[in-house]
Amino acid sequence: MSATAVLAQDFGTEEDQDYAAQLWQLMLDRDLAGDDAVQAFPYPGTDPHGMMLETFYTRATVDDHSGALVIKRNYGPQGVTVDQVIGDREQHLGAVTIMFRRGDGYAPETNDWFWAKYLPDGSLDEAPDGTPLAGRAKGCISCHSTADGGDLLFTTNADLN
Repeated sequence: MSATAVLAQDFGTEEDQDYAAQLWQLMLDRDLAGDDAVQAFPYPGTDPHGMMLETFYTRATVDDHSGALVIKRNYGPQGVTVDQVIGDREQHLGAVTIMFRRGDGYAPETNDWFWAKYLPDGSLDEAPDGTPLAGRAKGCISCHSTADGGDLLFTTNADLN
C-alpha cells in the first residue's frame, strides 16, 4: 500500500457525512451509542483516542451492505481513572470513533474501511482545517496503516470480514 496514494484521497464529502449519519443512527437504534448505550469495562488508552476506552466489535448493515463495525468510545481527560469513567461516562466521553468495512471496492488500499469520529452528541468532529472526519480520513489512515497484521486494527488481528 502506498501511503502517498492513500493520503491523496478525499474525505469529509457530503456523501461521507451522510453515510456517517446513517451509521450513527444505526448505532443509536442498536444501543451502541447515545444515552442508553451498552457499556463495557473501560481500559487504558492513548492519544488520539483517549485515556480510557471501550471497544465493541459487531456487524452492521447500511445500504444493503453488511460489514464489520468497530466502535471505540474515547474518554478523558489525561489522568482519568476507570472508576471516574464508570461513575460518570457522560462527563468523560470525548468522542466515539468507528471503523466500518464497506463493500469491496470502496477503498481497496485501506481494506475498504470507512472511518468517522463523532462528538458525544453524534455530530462529526472536524480536522484542523474544518473538514468533517468521515470517510477515508487521512489521519486515521496514516496511523492505522502501521498496525500489525495488515488489517489496520490495533486491538485485534481477528478476521472481521
